[in-house]
Amino acid sequence: MNKTPNQSLTAAIGASWALLLGFGILMLGDGLQGTLLAVRAFREGFSTTITGVVMSSFYVGFLAGSLWAPKIVRQVGHIRVFAALVALASASILVHALYIHPVAWVVLRLISGFCFSGIYIVAESWLNDSAPNESRGQLLSIYMVITYVAVGVGQLFLNLSDPVGYPLFVLTSVLISVAVVPLLLSASRAPSFEESSSVRLIDLYKISPLGVVGMFGEGLVTAAVFALGPVYAALQGYSNAEISFFITAPVLATVLLQWPIGHLSDKYDRRWVITIVTFAAALAAVGCVFAAQLSVWWAIVAFGVFGGFALPMYSLCIAHTNDHLQPEQMVAASGGLILAGGAGAILGPFVISLVMNISQVGFFWALTSIHVFIGLFAIYRMIKRKPTPLDQQGHHVPVTLRPSSRVVETIQEHLRDDYPHNEADNTDK
Repeated sequence: MNKTPNQSLTAAIGASWALLLGFGILMLGDGLQGTLLAVRAFREGFSTTITGVVMSSFYVGFLAGSLWAPKIVRQVGHIRVFAALVALASASILVHALYIHPVAWVVLRLISGFCFSGIYIVAESWLNDSAPNESRGQLLSIYMVITYVAVGVGQLFLNLSDPVGYPLFVLTSVLISVAVVPLLLSASRAPSFEESSSVRLIDLYKISPLGVVGMFGEGLVTAAVFALGPVYAALQGYSNAEISFFITAPVLATVLLQWPIGHLSDKYDRRWVITIVTFAAALAAVGCVFAAQLSVWWAIVAFGVFGGFALPMYSLCIAHTNDHLQPEQMVAASGGLILAGGAGAILGPFVISLVMNISQVGFFWALTSIHVFIGLFAIYRMIKRKPTPLDQQGHHVPVTLRPSSRVVETIQEHLRDDYPHNEADNTDK
């Protein structure tokens, strides 16, 4: 007897609850980690530019991990790699508190980015493998909501102690370490991967210029929000509690707006939705400049509105790109889109930190400029190309700036020719 979609989703959640729980705990630590380091860097007297370099290095390690982690997995197995990376990520955050120097922190952030990339690859592969086709999109949507909420709540842990001390670093390490328990207990077998065709980034741009440009721009924005948002708040003289609320607001607003925005993009020409949403984000960023002059709470509300429009743009760009691809190209194209977004994420904190050296509110003017450019480019593309018929558009699935399980499959497929293996090689012993 075939299961209904609801029964299939319920069964998938039942099979994945430990994985979702563990990943939620991991995201609590991840959310706290980024804000803690940004605030601590400010308290230690790091310049805005140096802080931008430190925070950008995480994404350099992140991309390196997305390329190298699959090779390591093939050699020693998913479970061993996952456990090793969690241990290394847990240790690296503690070392931040022992050696407070920009060079040391750049190296440590590189290591942390590498570890988290590998952790996402292994964990999301299991999640993707545990759900049947008819419920995978829904399960990944639930996973993304858990991710957003956990990252947002993680910011609030900043209120538990002074960032200048050690306790918050220890708490972050504990959260990362504890997360491994349900995640490892949930693993029954290594995921399998199917063949996919390759798509070069230049070819991907020719297929969907707006998708690639939008992903690059949103990489700039997303990384800057989480890396420099706490720095901006600290420069404004906000308390630890106010800083935590300031960074939590855009994350929780995204949880509320992600689905309705995605739903609209499935019903109408996705380029119009991208244009309206990105201009709304630009307008909200301008509003943040003036809200900051009223009170800290108005600033928090305005930044939340900005995040609610800005962060879902990532999913919109991926969905728009997939509208122009053949099914067998989508896996490979996801890898190219992540590289475009990752390149933006590497540059974002550094470039915008230079603008902030001129003026603190340059943080918002830079975010405004990026979204205005995306909107203008979207209008240009609508003039150049006819819309995709609605019945040919794919479904929107919310994602963030992380390597999804589809991207993992892409990376591993590209490595397969260089690292031949049989089915036994992909099983943990």
